[in-house]
Amino acid sequence: MTVPTVYRATRASRIAMIIAALALIVLAAAPWWAGRADLRLMGEIFLYLSLACLWNLMAGYAGLVSVGQQAFVGFGGYMLFALTIFGGLHPITAILLAGLLAAVLSVPIAALIFRLKGAYFAIGTWVVAEVFRLTFAQISALGGGSGTSLPVGIVRSLADGRSAREALSYWLALGAAILVITAVYLFLRSRRGLALTAIRDSEVAASGLGIDIWRTKLEVYVVTSAFTAIIGGLIFLQKLRISPDAAFSVNDWTAFVIFIVVIGGIGTLEGPIIGTLLFFLLRETLADFGTIYLLVLGVVAIVVMLKAPKGVWGLIRDRYDLELFPLSYRIKLNDPKDT
Repeated sequence: MTVPTVYRATRASRIAMIIAALALIVLAAAPWWAGRADLRLMGEIFLYLSLACLWNLMAGYAGLVSVGQQAFVGFGGYMLFALTIFGGLHPITAILLAGLLAAVLSVPIAALIFRLKGAYFAIGTWVVAEVFRLTFAQISALGGGSGTSLPVGIVRSLADGRSAREALSYWLALGAAILVITAVYLFLRSRRGLALTAIRDSEVAASGLGIDIWRTKLEVYVVTSAFTAIIGGLIFLQKLRISPDAAFSVNDWTAFVIFIVVIGGIGTLEGPIIGTLLFFLLRETLADFGTIYLLVLGVVAIVVMLKAPKGVWGLIRDRYDLELFPLSYRIKLNDPKDT
């Protein structure tokens, strides 16, 4: 009689964790070996990776396909400016408080848009984002429709010297990416994560098992909204200027993020990482070609969806049975003579 052994970690996942730890050491030291432009680019990559992981948690696991997450990106950015300029808070404190305020605000929003299903939910999230944009465009104290810049005194409060401030912005972006990936990973390995996976596979079956679907989705929506607002604050801390069109841009903060998740592999932790690297590789290679760059992104998205519906990582995972983040349970049958 064989004896089953249930496990999660594999040799590939252990090697991946070692490589990731070494890569983090190298990336943490980037301010000492990378140029100013490289730091800004890598910081942007980390912030987009964070947004992609959060959107993937919502859409890929909870089934909440939102096209309005720019609402919380812009909200986090505007709260950074409002809390520092009028509240006198330190920028980092303001960003964290913005995340808390976004979590509180997301509850009544969820109570409203969760009444919608499918495409209506997606449209509802976009409408909420437009309401946010139009609201902040009316606040003259924050520059109205033309926006405003972060005062020099607040910028200098971050650190002494431009190089030190850019290094801090980079470390904050790197730390945010690590925090988001770790939080999503731990959440998916928890009992809530199992419930979320059951909901993704079949809401009817999950409900039959006693899982509170509405509450689980609400938890995901609130957490992702809070983290998205924090990322939004970090984005505009790096830019030092904000305007309604830039803060609530559906193209920058939702369309590109969806592209990243789709080509990388929706419903996986590895997918957003692969997708982010591919997106920035295409962007940096084709940025000088103007609109051709956007056309190429569209063609790539269509080809991937047709040839690899599960994304690039889904194709690799199915072919080689790889899982760098050990989430799935595996069973190994042992011979009793060997135990």
